[in-house]
Amino acid sequence: MMNRILSFGEILIRQQSLGASFFDQKNNKLEIFPGGSEANVAASLAQMGDNVSYSSAFPSNALSTEILSILQGLGVDTEKCISSGDRIGSYILMSANGLSKGEVIYDRKYSSFSQLTAADLDIDQLFEGVTWFHWTALSPALNQDMAKLMELLLRSASERGITISVDLNYRSKLWQYGQEPLSVMPALVTYCDVIMGNIWAANKMLGTAVDENLDRNTTKEAYLEAAQTSAAAVFSRYPKCKHIAYTFRFMDSPQHNLFYGTYHNRSVDVYSKTLETQQVIDRIGSGDAFMAGLIHALVHDMTPQEIVDTATAAGFHKLFIKGDFGDGQISWF
Repeated sequence: MMNRILSFGEILIRQQSLGASFFDQKNNKLEIFPGGSEANVAASLAQMGDNVSYSSAFPSNALSTEILSILQGLGVDTEKCISSGDRIGSYILMSANGLSKGEVIYDRKYSSFSQLTAADLDIDQLFEGVTWFHWTALSPALNQDMAKLMELLLRSASERGITISVDLNYRSKLWQYGQEPLSVMPALVTYCDVIMGNIWAANKMLGTAVDENLDRNTTKEAYLEAAQTSAAAVFSRYPKCKHIAYTFRFMDSPQHNLFYGTYHNRSVDVYSKTLETQQVIDRIGSGDAFMAGLIHALVHDMTPQEIVDTATAAGFHKLFIKGDFGDGQISWF
């Protein structure tokens, strides 16, 4: 049976200024891109040649039509998208292309996706033909109803024998409805076969330990040991989990970035070489490209070393692609 991957999550519009600030009088121009973590994953997977569908909620307007057309042009099946609500969520990136630690401002409240309920979905149709279901921690971060909807979908996918992957994306500004990630995420992650994130996200989302003294000066060997310890703790808490991958991304300056990854299953722990660049174009979406590379490698039954190398190469390559969507390249530089 051909693998059909379904990526489910909120479609977003990214906005950033082309000037020194959003109100730069000399260069008062705005750049926008379609994005959102789950859409980013779908876009990369499609360009890697995988059979992938994307599901989100879109209002019925010309902007939605254009974004859906872009996704379709990349090879993403959008038949499982839902027409509902009145607006697409967005985020404002205060530093162009994420090349500094500039602030992100979210405008996602009352978006079409954030107001989805089980009544809006035909779950049998949503999962028809699906063998792999991907979601992220960004969805249950939106509101309590979305957290409940995700539990329903994860339970339904699990009952159908669908492989489930999650990205432990942690965004403190999204968890604003009176719940902390630790009160929501552990129950949802019990359904997952594949967990991706980093050692700090695992701490925030799943309560695994992390040494507070780890910093930019910590050696790679120490970080690899921390990753192995964290993964072992996750495996012990989540019996269904078979694969874990972590990213390590360090930005010394807007252009100088280091990137490497680790992969863990219940038998082995492997890591990639460290990739370094002085020519970053766009940092946004590099973690999503890593996620896509991870899924691609697992779907194609690669070896553990090939898995981490493929995911890391995809994430690193995204640093040189403008916009949220990667281009599916997974070769080493």
